[in-house]
Amino acid sequence: MSAAANSTTLGLIQMSCSASTADNLDRALAHVREAANRGANLICLPELFASQYFCQQQDHAYFDIAEPIPGPTTERLSKLARELGIVLVASLFERRAAGVYHNTAVTFDADGRIASVYRKMHIPDDPLYYEKFYFAPGDLGFKAPPTARGNIGTLVCWDQWYPEAARLTTLQGADVLFYPTAIGWHPSEKAEFGEAQYSAWQTMQRAHAIANGVYVAAVNRVGHEQGDVNDIKGPEGPGIEFWGGSFIADPFGRIIAQASHAEEAILTAPLDLKLIEETRRHWPFLRDRRVDAYGGITQRFLEPEPHK
Repeated sequence: MSAAANSTTLGLIQMSCSASTADNLDRALAHVREAANRGANLICLPELFASQYFCQQQDHAYFDIAEPIPGPTTERLSKLARELGIVLVASLFERRAAGVYHNTAVTFDADGRIASVYRKMHIPDDPLYYEKFYFAPGDLGFKAPPTARGNIGTLVCWDQWYPEAARLTTLQGADVLFYPTAIGWHPSEKAEFGEAQYSAWQTMQRAHAIANGVYVAAVNRVGHEQGDVNDIKGPEGPGIEFWGGSFIADPFGRIIAQASHAEEAILTAPLDLKLIEETRRHWPFLRDRRVDAYGGITQRFLEPEPHK
């Protein structure tokens, strides 16, 4: 691993999103520049940061905000990554072809080139999270390409609940698992379930760090949204209160940086990638895996054997 990779400083951009895609992109670029000014050279933006979370309703008009990759937004992100000499991860609404769209994370290397394109594999369909209406499931597999700042694994939001995704990305050589996210509370549920929901979200991702001996970086948006985008109005109703709480966990699962639930934030933390080797020597989970016994994991469900 290069000396540059061993001195990586991670930056997460926890931001609110307005109804204007142009405003969101401008502010995101400014936040990235500020994170770089603070020393970050490996930076990640939240899921679908260029707009409010439009999946709160099913409206064909929202398809108009999708872009090809490469496209106008990736051009601006690439230019900034090259200018600042940073590795940048950005989640975008991708128009792949007429009628085929994806929720896609793009990793830009420090020279501005696209190092990886990852299409979200697990697509939710829940009240106010109607993603199956918009996104086809990813078909590029799990990736952890080498960059100037280490091997970068990207997963997206709903992927964070699946240990299989974290494991397979780790097995590609990931040093860091990024989870750009848009997750929040239904306002009517927050008082009763809010604390437990956030705890489960964080615990699950800390477990990925521990089980795989990697850094995990979860970056969320913050603020209350109705899903308005440009001139398209979101649904009537209470909307979603995005809970922020972005965090970075080390390979032992310890939280080394965490943002509030209510404010925009730029989190930074130095990453000692040598800690991955040290942690895996003491907790050799990868060594002791019984790869000969896991064939059933590819089945939807295993029916119990009949009693004899």
